Amino acid sequence: MYYVIYAKDKPNSLAKRLESRPLHLARLEALKDQGKLLVAGPMPAIDSEDPGEAGFTGSVIIADFESLEDAETWASKDPYLTADVYEEVKVSPFKFVLP
Repeated sequence: MYYVIYAKDKPNSLAKRLESRPLHLARLEALKDQGKLLVAGPMPAIDSEDPGEAGFTGSVIIADFESLEDAETWASKDPYLTADVYEEVKVSPFKFVLP
């Protein structure tokens, strides 16, 4: 089943986000290589593809996991948590319907 991982960034965490981004992306690439990643990306703090110093407000990942517990466990090991980027992480089941 798919699960949405919604993570909210802490204020002023852009430098930490950029520093830990390669490790974060490596985990997402692994999910992609396993055929489990539906979509992933950050949420710009302003209406722009490149928000610059405004940074991001969080991230969304939608991926296939065996269970809610597995999704929560995977999310709990995100490098952005270790780097103190995320303020809050929520994991919820997601029913993929379209396209």
